[in-house]
Amino acid sequence: MRSYDLGNPELDAAVRDLVARAADGGHPDLIAEMITTALKLHRDRASRGDLKLVNTALKEMRYSTLVFSRHEEPKVTIFGSARLSDDDPNYRLAEHFAKLMADRGWGVITGAGPGIMEAGNKGAGPDRSYGVNIRLPFESEPNPYVAPHRTVNFKYFFTRKLGFVKESHAFALFPGGFGTLDETFELLTLVQTGKSDLHPIVLMQAPGTGFWEPMLDFLEGVLRSRGLVSPFDLDLFDLVESAEEAMERILHFYANYQSQRYVDGVLVLRVKEAPGPELLNELNRDFADIVVSGRIEVIDPTPAELEDGDSLDSHRVAFVFDRRSFGRLRRLIDRLNDLVATPAQVRPPAPFDEEQADREW
Repeated sequence: MRSYDLGNPELDAAVRDLVARAADGGHPDLIAEMITTALKLHRDRASRGDLKLVNTALKEMRYSTLVFSRHEEPKVTIFGSARLSDDDPNYRLAEHFAKLMADRGWGVITGAGPGIMEAGNKGAGPDRSYGVNIRLPFESEPNPYVAPHRTVNFKYFFTRKLGFVKESHAFALFPGGFGTLDETFELLTLVQTGKSDLHPIVLMQAPGTGFWEPMLDFLEGVLRSRGLVSPFDLDLFDLVESAEEAMERILHFYANYQSQRYVDGVLVLRVKEAPGPELLNELNRDFADIVVSGRIEVIDPTPAELEDGDSLDSHRVAFVFDRRSFGRLRRLIDRLNDLVATPAQVRPPAPFDEEQADREW
């Protein structure tokens, strides 16, 4: 791979020396590249406005990473309207759902604002709540149910949405306006295109409120019927009206499935219990459409995983995935999860790891 540097041996050596002198943290090569990028912006004579944008985004991402790195429990993000009051049935549903997840040892991330966000933090309590607050001209203070040391304040929506997605193991989408719909479709796009690993995604609404059905009718009657999305893209999420059902669907996603990794073009799904020969034959029959070549097989840890010590206590199901049919992949994972009962405590993978960051896509 071509080196990323300034093309000046003296300056490049000075950058490496500065990194070595500044701290003994890991990954000095990446720190040196970030400094090199800043110096290239300086060399490019970037405008002050562009420099302020890059500077603010980097600082926000750095602080968000620091805040979440202190807390290792699995986390669910709640999206929803800031405009709903505490007597709205969807507010009460969000509060109840957040409490259920917190009682199972999960953290709850919200946008730290009022409405559904407040309900999520209120239900989870201060010891399980996180807030990724956005500074707006009419609303800048986080709600009172999330502690300051668990809150990150963002100027930009794009860095805020990255914080949501990067740190979460599951997503609960409640009724909301433009912002909620923006977050919903960006999340679905990231999962649909493989830019994010699969996560359990539930669209939630209180019984009788009927918020999501018109959108689902549009997705089915316009997008899917006209071939604008895959026939199976609507399998990436579930519609639920019960906090208990939403919790069960999220936990069940991790009942057997543990994590995934691509090794030499092969998708490796790590699971607690491997399918037996009969189920393996069924999977090969039912999911042949997403297997590019060969078969779905149970394998031992790959050499790359052995070298990294990566999830060596797990079983493995592997195949050459077409890297397109993520709705179908979700259903395959559901079949694997049906092998075991959902435990009270599940073990999701790290929300964003180096293997994922190093993928070509």
